[in-house]
Formats: sequence, C-alpha cells, structure tokens
Amino acid sequence: MASTPEEKSKGGVTFAHQDKLPKLPIPELESTCQRYLASLKPLQTHREHAETRRAVQEFLQTDGPELHEKLKKYAEDQTSYIEQFWYDSYLNYDNPVVLNLNPFFLLEDDPTPARNNQVTRAASLIASALEFVRAVRREELPPDTVRGTPLDMYQYSRLFGTARVPTDSGCQIQQDDKTKHIVVMCHGQFYWFDVLDDNSDAIMTEKDIAINLQTIVDDARQTPIQEAAKSALGVLSTENRKVWSGLRDVLTSDPGSNNADCLSIVDSALFVVCLDYTEPTTAAALSQNMLCGTSEIEKGVQIGTCTNRWYDKLQIIVCKNGSAGINFEHTGVDGHTVLRFASDIYTDTILRFARSINGKAPSMWASTSPDPSKRDPESFGDVSTTPHKLEWDMGPELSVAVRFAETRLADLIEQNEFQCLDFHGYGKNFITSMGFSPDAFVQMAFQAAYYGLYGRVECTYEPAMTKMFLHGRTEAIRTVSDDSVNFVQTFWADAPGDAKIDALRKACQAHVNKTRDCAKAQGCDRHLYAMLCLWQRMQDDDAASTTTDNSMNGYSFEDGSIIGSPSKDSVFSQSMESQSVNGGGRERGDSINSHISATPSQRGGVPQPLPAIFADAGWDKLNTTILSTSNCGNPSLRHFGFGPVSGEGFGIGYIIKDECISICVSSRHRQTRRFVDTLESYLLEIRRILRIAARNAASAGGVGATGTTGNKGMSRAREIDAAAINQNGQEKLARPKIGNRIKSRGRLITGQSSGLMGHGGPTSMYTNGGGSSVGNIKGAGGGSVSSAMEESVVMSEDDEIGGYGFFDAGMLQQALKARQQAHYHHHSHNHDSSSDDRSNQSRQRRSRRDVGKKLPLIDY
Repeated sequence: MASTPEEKSKGGVTFAHQDKLPKLPIPELESTCQRYLASLKPLQTHREHAETRRAVQEFLQTDGPELHEKLKKYAEDQTSYIEQFWYDSYLNYDNPVVLNLNPFFLLEDDPTPARNNQVTRAASLIASALEFVRAVRREELPPDTVRGTPLDMYQYSRLFGTARVPTDSGCQIQQDDKTKHIVVMCHGQFYWFDVLDDNSDAIMTEKDIAINLQTIVDDARQTPIQEAAKSALGVLSTENRKVWSGLRDVLTSDPGSNNADCLSIVDSALFVVCLDYTEPTTAAALSQNMLCGTSEIEKGVQIGTCTNRWYDKLQIIVCKNGSAGINFEHTGVDGHTVLRFASDIYTDTILRFARSINGKAPSMWASTSPDPSKRDPESFGDVSTTPHKLEWDMGPELSVAVRFAETRLADLIEQNEFQCLDFHGYGKNFITSMGFSPDAFVQMAFQAAYYGLYGRVECTYEPAMTKMFLHGRTEAIRTVSDDSVNFVQTFWADAPGDAKIDALRKACQAHVNKTRDCAKAQGCDRHLYAMLCLWQRMQDDDAASTTTDNSMNGYSFEDGSIIGSPSKDSVFSQSMESQSVNGGGRERGDSINSHISATPSQRGGVPQPLPAIFADAGWDKLNTTILSTSNCGNPSLRHFGFGPVSGEGFGIGYIIKDECISICVSSRHRQTRRFVDTLESYLLEIRRILRIAARNAASAGGVGATGTTGNKGMSRAREIDAAAINQNGQEKLARPKIGNRIKSRGRLITGQSSGLMGHGGPTSMYTNGGGSSVGNIKGAGGGSVSSAMEESVVMSEDDEIGGYGFFDAGMLQQALKARQQAHYHHHSHNHDSSSDDRSNQSRQRRSRRDVGKKLPLIDY
C-alpha cells in the first residue's frame, strides 16, 4: 500500500497523532440490528415493522454472522473497514456532481467594507489559502482536536492539487502533490499562474496577486459574455460522468491539439478561483450562486455564472461585490476539513490586514513564507507568475457538447429552489441556558416544522463525525425516534406548555444519546452498508476484486495509492445496467435494495438471494432520505448547504451561532419557503413557551423550567430578562389539518397511541458543526489569540462536532458499471508505469510555462 501522512511524518505536528489514533471499530452485530430496528420503528406501520423484524431475525440466523466475521477479517488489512466502500460509493456515482454531491460554504463578508470588492477580496483569500497550503505541506498545521482528543488529519493531505477525473469505469481522484499554480475562471474563460516555489513558499504578495486578477478580469471582458459562454468548457464538469468521460477523451485524443495540456493545467491546479460578474443581494441568491451558479438566458444564450465553474475541484468563488464562498468536491474530504480551511483563511485575511497596520498583530501560522518582494527572483526557480489564458481548440463536437451540457445544467438549476433563514431571535446561548443541546434542539425544530406542514414524520439523516478514529469519516444519526414522534404530536396538540417542554426534553436527550453513540462509531448504517458491499464482492466471480486495494481501479493518486470500483460483472453493475436499459434514473438518497433484488447473482450456477435484511422494504425506506440535514459551521460562515438528496426531500444545512441560527434549505420546489416560514414560527413559539415556563418556575422559587443548571456562567434570570416576553404578541401556531395527506412513503400519525412509539435509536451523520481546535495563533509578544475554529469547539457538553458528509447507502447504485478488462488494464498500467508517470509529470512541469497565451500585466 502507498505511504500515508501518518507513515511519512517525521517531526511535523500535523500528523503527529496519526499513528496513535484507534481504528474505526466494527459494532457488534446484534447491537447494529437492534439500532436498525429502533431507527425504522417510528417510520413504519405495525405490519411493516413486523416484517422487518422477521427479516432481521432471519439475517441474524443466516447470512449475518458470516458477513460480520468476514468483515472483521477484511478489516484486519484495512486502515478503515468502511473506507474502500465509501470511495466506491462516491466515485461510481454517474449523475452530475453539481447539486447532487458538492456542498458549499458562504463566507461572511470582510469586516473592513473597503475590502469587499472582487479583486481585493479574492487576492486576500488566495494569499491566505497559500499559507494554509504551506502549513499542510510543511506539516506545521496544528492538529484538529475536540476536548483535547486529537482527530484524524489525513483528509488535509488530499485537499489541494486534486481532481475528480471520470473514466469509462468510474471516476478517479488524481492528485499532484507538488503542484504550485492556481487556475482562475472569469466569464467562463480559464487562466493560470504560479503562486508557490518548490519549497511551497509563496512567490507573490497579495498586491501581486491582485494585479494578476485585475489583468484577468480586464482580459475576460474583451470577449462578449455571449461569445464566451459558447466555449465555456467548465459546464462539461456538470455532465453525467460517463458522458464527461467520453468528452475528456475527445479533448485529449488529437495529438495536434493543445487541449490535453490545458486540461492537465486545470486538473493539477492547487484549486480554482471563480470570479463572477454578478452581485447577488439576498442570502438565498448567494447560496444558489455558491452551490450551482445562476442560470440567466439572454437572446437564447446562457450568461449566468453556472458556466464559470469547474466542479471536479476545490473552488473559491468571489462575486463582483466581494461576497465569497467555497464549493468542494466531496469524495476525499468532509465538511469539517473544508470548514477548517475556510475558517483559517477567513481569519488570516483579517489578521494580515491588521498586521499591515500594526506589525505586532498575531499570526495564524507557526511560520510564514519569506516576503516575496524581498527575495531574489532567481530563488523562485522555474515558475511563471504572469497569467496565461488557456486557449481551447473548440471543434464541432466540443461546441455541441458545451451547448447540450449547458441546457441540461440550466434544467437542473431550474428544478431546484433555495431559501435561507437568518434567525436572530436567539442562538446557542439561549438554548443552552434552557438546558438543551443546541444541535438536538434544532433537529427537533425540523421535525416539528415538517410535521406541522404534513402531519407525518419522515426518514431524517444527520452525519456524526468519526474523525477521532484513523481515517474516520461519518456515521449516520437517524433523528426520528419514539421520543421525537411523541414530541411533535404533543407540540401540535392542545397540551399544556409544561407537557410540550417535557416531551421536547426527552426527544432532545434521545438525540444526544444517539449522537454520542454515532460519534463513537456505534451506529448501524456504516456497519450494515459494509456488510452489503462485502456480500456483493462475494458474489463477484472475479476473485481479484476481493483482495487488496491495489487490485481495483477508482481512487488513485500520484503517489500510487488506488481505491477501486467493482467490476462490470458485479451484482451492483448488473442492476445498474438493467436500470439504464429501462431508462430509470436514481437519486443519491435512494436505496440499492430494490434494484439488486431484481437481479440475483449467479455463483456456481446457483442464484444467490439478497440477504433478508437488505431485501426487506425497511432497508429501502431507511435509505430514502426526506430530510437530509447537517450542522457545519462557525462564525466565519454565513451559510452552508447542499442540494436535496431525493426528489421528494429537503436538503438542510445549518449553523448554530451564539445569538442566531443560519439555515439554508433546498428542495425540488416542494414549498421550500413555506417550510422555512413554519420553521421560523416554531422557533419563536417554542421560545415563548420556554420563557413562560422559566418565569413561572422562577416566581415559584424553583430552579427554572429546565430542571438543570444550564450555563454556569450566566444567570438564567438575566437571560430571561434580557429579552422582553410578549405573550400576547405571539400568534399561536395553527395545528395541522391531517386529513388526506397520507402518502406511502411516510406513516401518518393520528394520535398519542403507544403503538406508534419505538425505541428510537437511528444512526446518523453528524452534529453540531462545531469545528476543531487548531491551537493558538502566535503573537509577536509571545501571547496568543484563539482562531475562529476554536470558537466552535466551545460547545454544549451534549454536542459532538459535525460537518457535511452525506453518505446514504443508496448512492452506490449510481454506477457500478466498471469494465472488467479496463479494470485490469488500468491496474496494470498504474502499477507498471508509475515511474514513467512521474517523469512525464516532470516534463509537463518544465513545459507548462508555454501553455496558454501570456497576458500583458496592467497597472494596478
């Protein structure tokens, strides 16, 4: 296996704890099955749940123990038992990654208004990003920790210089870990210039970068946007992955074209900077722009910002008014990792500006690049700091492909809608003063709002981060429980305020307990999914695909590490081929169950039925997510979000700050605005109820309505007095009319029947959105100042850190169509020609200064 940061680290701090991190534990089979049943019980009818229980019992008596033991044996030689299957899930996803896989962060504006213009803001963010790159490469970035426990840092080594590259047998993640240039996109046109030397030191000052960016903006304006849009190759990265793979072949097949060189420049860049010409004004418009761009048709031509993206890489997006965000390819990194990057560069932009005023202002970094303006230019080495414009050879086939890719992208954008709620009524401080976990409190708000609209509960997903384990990613928290169902019923009934609060408290505590279990990797989703994937491998006649990582293709890096995809003849591949013939499409939240069971595999001439637990309808229900939620953020972010994961679902990204809650909701036009309005009304109403109860308890001489001590550093009476209670000013929420809203997907709840209650123990993804502590910012006088990330670690005791990391098991369906012969050829080629690849890359670095038209610099 290829060397990893934990093996290569010699004396650096970034990966210092890697070899001490425990491996991700595999839960006990019986515990997983009990959690699975508890997750499904509130979502099923009595008859459905009885059938699921029978399926689980059969699984425990037949396939389950064997698969569990084989998984434990398989895990002995793996860094993580889920890692390989995780990558397969993402890399074999065939649908466009835009709106389906890539999340976004919307940064807060620069606190200095004069610096909120496009070129200044972009140059500042780039300069800070380069220092972050340097800290990672020199292993000077302090490790993430939570309550003193170090977290896995492996993902940081895969953050820069990576690209998701489609092939005819699934995608690959390729990385050039020596790269030193960035790519800038403006009006759909591509530019590049070097920013680092061979030691990863910055070779350009912030002003130098600003001059380059202004030069690029001026050059891009010379081409009318209507003309530029016709050759905006970035839209090809939004295509179906198989289509995009074929188009990349077209780009690289002509030996007389420079398209292959241009593509290599983009793929190997540290990251992509997108300079948009628009100025979105609302939070919803800004969020859409960061997630998928805008679609604006003028005289039949697309002139929106959707053509100014490259979704296969990490992107920093800056609007004309200086509003900035990040869109990232999600296969190798989770939201928590990119949150650290976003927070640190945001903080550094502020501190660097402060140091320009006061040289003794603190720094984010243990060491910084030498001042480029004071260095001998010869010391930079073989670099090209002047921007070059990539000039693509647009043949008829590419021109048509760009046209059709854009129209399909425009359709996709128009099919989705986005609404934001900047709730300033209260935040973390008030919630904790009432004795609640902030994340659990907000999760129950989503449940109450949905029930208030539709009169039923649905499958809900939240990721819990498991980075305290080696190469940990996330586990799935299943929010819906017997206690959450009881709470929403009680809240929307004519119940006393105390009864509503008591029900809320029990629901929140149940959520906290599940979150704690999931953070310890004691959920059910990852374990069951790994056993399903292992079963699929057992059915594959190709024994090579069941051995080591290097026997497969899929997840590849320059250093030779490969993480693969199943062969074309696998059960999943067969089901997908059948699906393609039938013209069916899949959403990433869908289950694999129905498709696999339709095509049982042959082994030794005997059909191999799908294990009972996966053939049962409950598996399909749990993997059809209606409320996909994630808590990821801190004060450096204004919003965070992602697209809905199913056609009937909502995608909900949220950030819980001290005095406010930021929520971004997406759906495929499923009354998104109404859902957000209902959510806001609930948040106000539950505050009113809590304040009345707290005041009544205080007047009675009690300790408060919460029955707990709350925040020790704050007087509850002062918290309550701080905001006046207007009991008559709040309009009571109307209870939902249940009537005829029954749908087969969710179970209608009509009363407080004990039969509707279950044990509530779903697994889930993550919580809190808190970040990690990143150490102290070093000050000139030996003092220290906390980084922005540290703020997010000061959490409620009941919360665990989180971040975006969607991973429903149904995603694997999306493409296991790898070709067996290409699979072997690819492995052999990667294994035998690694030295040739390195020499070719070396030659490419020497000659790339000739790629693109060199621009004359402007005065700035």
